[in-house]
Amino acid sequence: MAEEKPQAVKGEYMGSPTLTIFINNSDKYRFSFGLGKAKAILSYLEDIKKFVEENDKPAEPKKEG
Repeated sequence: MAEEKPQAVKGEYMGSPTLTIFINNSDKYRFSFGLGKAKAILSYLEDIKKFVEENDKPAEPKKEG
């Protein structure tokens, strides 16, 4: 069964709103950003998608022996 991704968590830093998202569906690996970075991400969303498509390589099988 596929692992569900954790929901993004709204927070606050020095009175400003933040959003925390998770990497590889893991609570251990996460990062937070504010409104300015969120707007920048949205303005470059197509570039980010293309970057992932061009660089996301399938995991290579582990070699035995």
